[in-house]
Amino acid sequence: MKQAVAIRHIAFEDLGNLTPILQQKDYDITYLEANPGFLDGLDALEPDLVIVLGGPIGAYDEQDYPFLIDELRFLEQRLAADLPTVGICLGAQLIARTLGAKVYPGSDKEIGWSPIKLSVAGQQSPLSYLADNNTAVLHWHGDTFDLPTGCTHLASSSKYQNQAFAWGEYGLALQFHPEVTAQGLEHWLIGHACEIAVTSGISVAQLRVDTARYVQDLSNQAPKFWHNWLNKLDNKLLARPTQHNKT
Repeated sequence: MKQAVAIRHIAFEDLGNLTPILQQKDYDITYLEANPGFLDGLDALEPDLVIVLGGPIGAYDEQDYPFLIDELRFLEQRLAADLPTVGICLGAQLIARTLGAKVYPGSDKEIGWSPIKLSVAGQQSPLSYLADNNTAVLHWHGDTFDLPTGCTHLASSSKYQNQAFAWGEYGLALQFHPEVTAQGLEHWLIGHACEIAVTSGISVAQLRVDTARYVQDLSNQAPKFWHNWLNKLDNKLLARPTQHNKT
């Protein structure tokens, strides 16, 4: 089996709808819970795929959360080798910072459902499936980032220019959340209750209404996106002299 490692910063922000896709494509999934020393003993070049998930801390908060330094070094090695690596929300911000871009608080929190707008390159990428029929995706962030030098801009939103970018052939950063499910979001509404309460213009009730309106389209389109992106990894993974090719 192929090895997928998911770095999780908070328990309820998991792989969501990506889980069954990875299982269908013969990936064995391992979660690594972010905390001091969680990357000790793991070779950054070993996993076939790494997915860095979201969380409520900042990509620049290493003074309070020193494990972020190890995480950035881990990502630096993978990105330098152009190994399959996906960052979602905080994960995207960590990739941006690893590649030398500035990550900083945005002018306004972007929480809720809205569509993304694709660049020309984005329209030619697997993200095109998430723009079909004006599909809405979930946004949940207060930080943003500059586009790293050498990356390909893929998507923006009405509030923020940098919503997705590609690095090399196999690096992908997504500020939004294509992985979210309706059931999973119920855990978000509990875990992020304090943030919801102090953020103007959003409420648990409205988030539930909007989720009921938009999540089915995302549930239909996200698997197409994930499958298409993962399909392009197949030739690279077959060429790697890793353990799953030896068994």
